[in-house]
Amino acid sequence: MTATIAPEVVVQVENVTAGYLPGVNILNRANLTAAKGELIGIIGPNGAGKSTLLKAIFGQVKVREGAIRLNGDDITGLKADKLVARGVGFVPQTNNVFQSLTIEENLQMGLFQKPKIYAERLEFVTGIFAELGKRLKQRAGSLSGGERQMVAMSRALMMDPAVLLLDEPSAGLSPVRQDDAFIRVSDINKAGVTTIMVEQNARRCLQICDRGYVLDQGTDAYTGTGRELLNDDKVIGLYLGTLGQDD
Repeated sequence: MTATIAPEVVVQVENVTAGYLPGVNILNRANLTAAKGELIGIIGPNGAGKSTLLKAIFGQVKVREGAIRLNGDDITGLKADKLVARGVGFVPQTNNVFQSLTIEENLQMGLFQKPKIYAERLEFVTGIFAELGKRLKQRAGSLSGGERQMVAMSRALMMDPAVLLLDEPSAGLSPVRQDDAFIRVSDINKAGVTTIMVEQNARRCLQICDRGYVLDQGTDAYTGTGRELLNDDKVIGLYLGTLGQDD
């Protein structure tokens, strides 16, 4: 019998309790595991703590209990600059580009810790976002919402992250641009980047992710493959409404 080789765990969130205000917890013993090369989707009702979970990983929310590990190392509570240096990329939902700077300057800002690898990383990101490579001198403030999202993801990818955290990449976009955003996220993941994505568009998220987590009241209520969650009657009935039905 051939031995099963366990996948390499990149991110491990273990029983994390966290919140913004003293005595008020948004996350309540939340758990999450992302293996190397996986695309993880986080869905759930409004106020469930989805974005807070990403911010806890990225050191923007105080973790009161539990631990967060990256490649086995405890990164709980580290500041954002230390996390970026260790390989954590984060794309927030809003205010995620420097509007007064050009696309090129935004990408350079993503590499302020390692400017010498700019050419190498530029080749990588323009391999995914080819249109950005043709518009490097254009100011980010003149771009559409979908185009800004591409710049934000590209900037986070410049540091060659071990994991990319995406907070609502399709938020505020037109239906066509939403589809494009999901395609781009899938392309990033297929290029070998472990990705953890929070999404309100649960159907599309589960269609492209390897595994999903349903958060409710700050804890992981359900987990499974994207397909399993799409077809789980309890998940559909309690959290996703008509998610499992055809449009």
